[in-house]
Parts: sequence; C-alpha cells; structure tokens
Amino acid sequence: MKTNAVDLRRNMKDIMRAVERNEPVTVLYHGKEKAMIRPIEQTSASSVRRHAFFGMNQHDTTVESVIDGLRDGRY
Repeated sequence: MKTNAVDLRRNMKDIMRAVERNEPVTVLYHGKEKAMIRPIEQTSASSVRRHAFFGMNQHDTTVESVIDGLRDGRY
C-alpha cells in the first residue's frame, strides 16, 4: 500500500488494517518514498535452558554469591 503524508493522518484506520494484514505501507512525500511502515515480526520466547542461571545448583558457587559479585561496586 502506498499513501502520502496527508492521507496518513486522514486514513490511519485503513493503514493500521493494512499493517495488521502484514502488508507494508510506503509513505510518500511530494511523490517520493520517505518511509515504510512494516509490522513488527513476532519473536518466540527463548528457552529457559539458555538462561545463564539455569543449572546454577550444579556448581560449587551459590546463586547468592554470584548475585553479590554482579552487584559489587565499581572498584
């Protein structure tokens, strides 16, 4: 879909419907392409097993000591 800057304000409902249909919208300004409105790609949640603290109970250090080290001062 292509629209100009004035229609962008007037027809926002139609533009948002086009974005919901995963259709990119090109914004024209004085007949030249200036911007593109695209839908945000949905990302899936990452696995818990990839988190840095997964399996911390299997190591010699405790979670509290690791957190204390992360929260330590600058020097």
